[in-house]
Amino acid sequence: IQSRENAYDLEANLAVLKLYQFNPHKYNKDVTCQILLKALTNFPHTDFILCRCLLSEKQCAEKPVDQIIYLADILERCDFQAFWTRILSMPELSLRIVGFA
Repeated sequence: IQSRENAYDLEANLAVLKLYQFNPHKYNKDVTCQILLKALTNFPHTDFILCRCLLSEKQCAEKPVDQIIYLADILERCDFQAFWTRILSMPELSLRIVGFA
């Protein structure tokens, strides 16, 4: 809902990721990707780091989660040109969030 309505609720997103920790069989990679992308929109705040810390190493290594983590690394380095080049080459990610690209 947050992705479609251009809204953002960090606490709700953290709660969802925490529920996935307790119920790994309910893990939804698509929802996780949307949460991470929404957290990217709140840079430079620590939202993305908080969300990423609730993911397992295995989840962080999965595509496209690993690509989103790479995007966050680019943003942290303030390499905005590389960020936009990369995100625009991945419309399957950027089009998930209203107003993202």
